[in-house]
Amino acid sequence: MAQGISLIVGLGNPGTEYAETRHNAGFRFLDVLLDATGEKLRHEPRFTAHVGKLTVSGKDVWLLEPQTFMNHSGDAVSRFAHYYKIPAVEILVVHDELDLPPGTVRLKIGGGDGGHNGLVDVTEKLGNSDYARLRIGIGHPGNAAQVVSYVLKKAPLAEQTLIDAAIVSAKAHVADIVHGQLQKVMNSLHAHKG
Repeated sequence: MAQGISLIVGLGNPGTEYAETRHNAGFRFLDVLLDATGEKLRHEPRFTAHVGKLTVSGKDVWLLEPQTFMNHSGDAVSRFAHYYKIPAVEILVVHDELDLPPGTVRLKIGGGDGGHNGLVDVTEKLGNSDYARLRIGIGHPGNAAQVVSYVLKKAPLAEQTLIDAAIVSAKAHVADIVHGQLQKVMNSLHAHKG
């Protein structure tokens, strides 16, 4: 995994009605990454996505925000990765995570999708689950029947503050992630609760 990350994908749903919802944690992460840079994502119809590029500690990294709905995120990811010949192991997907409390961020390489529809589709369309995931905790409503409405709602201010703080703390690890220091980042993120 030492080759590092060439593409960071933020998952979410397009449209202003979803902008502040829990499910859009991946989009918010990309916003935070871009905030200080003056760079903007531009719409690329051929990928059905917003696309941008950043240089992180000397390495160019693509940013991708699929503009399909969450359940079809893999369309944009697979088209983009195929076009630019980016293997799955060089992709980081940033997404909301029900199984982690607000304020928690974890990094994971490969594995299952945990029932996250965006990841289900990305894995299916890429034909591969070897990509890295940055999991931003949003908490769980406690009842599986409530999950859909929960992720599509705004978090209460106290929870959103924790989620935003976690995103900012995750941003501090982006240079290490991009340069392939994933184990170092995992050790750091997993060593403390936040």
